[in-house]
Amino acid sequence: MAVILILAVCILLALGACKKKDEPASQPLEVKTYKNLYAPQTGGMGQPIGGAFTKFSFAKGEIVTDDSWDIAFRGLTILVNGGAKIGLNDEPERTGNASVSMLFSTFEEVKQVPDVSTFRQDGQNFYAIPTGSGNGWYNYSSQTNLVTPIAGRIFVVKTIDGKYAKFEILS
Repeated sequence: MAVILILAVCILLALGACKKKDEPASQPLEVKTYKNLYAPQTGGMGQPIGGAFTKFSFAKGEIVTDDSWDIAFRGLTILVNGGAKIGLNDEPERTGNASVSMLFSTFEEVKQVPDVSTFRQDGQNFYAIPTGSGNGWYNYSSQTNLVTPIAGRIFVVKTIDGKYAKFEILS
């Protein structure tokens, strides 16, 4: 099943999107919208899920094929380049120390880096960004077979180079 994502990404020109508490922002924000981020999966519906993950680097502001990724997408799953492998088919190696904090706010209201205790990495038995309807970024309706993003779910990523970026999935 191919899932198309629209990603609103906010990146500082200096590769950080949020300022740390008590530190003034040193450069203006650059907001980029990524439409139709291609992140399909194979299988599902009782079959093993597979397919390559689409890896994204906030520092480069684009999809990458090397190890410089911060987050990776496949179907409804989002991985973080930090922590441990979960054990998925075709899962990329974790070569960085990225982490993510999931907030309940609006994109415009998130102006500071959240407390360090709210940041998570993937682990052997869990995702930093939870999967399943209502748990992470989406809801699934079995009546309409539609996946819709949950409004007000904002993600702040500590990137592999120690900077910060935030994103929201819009559709």
